[in-house]
Amino acid sequence: MSAGTITAASPPPFWRRVDPAKLLPQLIAPVAALLLAAAISWLALKLTGKDAGQAFSDMLDFGTQPDSIVEILNKASEYYIAAVAVAIGFKMGLFNIGVEGQSKIGAFMAGALASASFMSWLPGTLRIVLIIVVAAIVGAIWASIAALLKTQRGVSEVISTLMLNAIAGQVVTWLLNEHWGVQQPGAQIKTTGVLPENSWMPGLPIVSGTDQKVLGFLAIAAALGVVYWFTVNRTRFGFDLRATGYNPFAATASGVSAKRMVITAMIISGAIGGLVNLPRMLGETHTYTEGFGGIGFTGIAVALLGRNHPVGMALGAILWGFLARSQLILDLDGIPKEIVVIMQGVAVLSVVVAYELANRIGRRAQQQRVGAATAAPAGSAPLAPVTEESK
Repeated sequence: MSAGTITAASPPPFWRRVDPAKLLPQLIAPVAALLLAAAISWLALKLTGKDAGQAFSDMLDFGTQPDSIVEILNKASEYYIAAVAVAIGFKMGLFNIGVEGQSKIGAFMAGALASASFMSWLPGTLRIVLIIVVAAIVGAIWASIAALLKTQRGVSEVISTLMLNAIAGQVVTWLLNEHWGVQQPGAQIKTTGVLPENSWMPGLPIVSGTDQKVLGFLAIAAALGVVYWFTVNRTRFGFDLRATGYNPFAATASGVSAKRMVITAMIISGAIGGLVNLPRMLGETHTYTEGFGGIGFTGIAVALLGRNHPVGMALGAILWGFLARSQLILDLDGIPKEIVVIMQGVAVLSVVVAYELANRIGRRAQQQRVGAATAAPAGSAPLAPVTEESK
């Protein structure tokens, strides 16, 4: 090799870049947390005099029936979209608890517009696209209010998004009952107009043993997870997002506008939040009803459970869907459904604590290895001088 020639060393294989001492605690943490949640739930059942083993067995049997699997996947698609919306904020160091309001007002506005009589000329496929776009835009606009309050007036996004949830719910109720709502024959409540049948999103026959189909929006939810992973981990915007979330002062010093990132992250989070109620509206009810709601807060738990990772949130959404579905069988055993709520709460709390412990263990092990590798051994020979022959 001639003098002055520089060759880039090839990166090590993936398996050599994996740090077992750091990865192992991360894998053990969720398993240990879920086992702890199960143990505490078992203890709660025993204290009430119920057969914990029978309850868990019945939940597993009922939750693995084909019809139950379909419903679990349907619920998981909603939970997952809400979790992704929350995770965008978490990556930026923002706590967007306004997904509940964003999902309500986004779905309502989209449903009201798409079912209006003056939109009858629109083909079914374009109507579905219109609903998705409008729901995302309205959710983004609603979230931008909190973003502007934070960047321009220093108002905490926790307070503003919480208040905006209440405002969105009341605005939707007012518009639904006083202006844009219709009451179908035999119905007790008002809804937006029923969407034409050609704009109903078809289901997915992916579960054998049942005639029921999974809501078609599941495919969009899965694609959303892929886009989320790529954007956060493989783009300049994702790098700026994570850097600002870790240390906004260092990010600002490197040329990143922290205020702009706050506004952008909240707008994206709100746009995704506006889609949360669309799986049911497009694939099941075909109209917006006041029964929609509660999923936004569940998305926070699922995002925490999955540690903002797309795969982890998917598993968390499925687990949440399983618990929500399998609790229905507890009535037959005379067991209060609140036991499942206990399981959900303990699971989230246990996972958060377990991951924090895992992070500390991983950092401590990594620091010890770095210290051992960089410490010069006693009595070691000095470095050899650089000569022409050694170049």
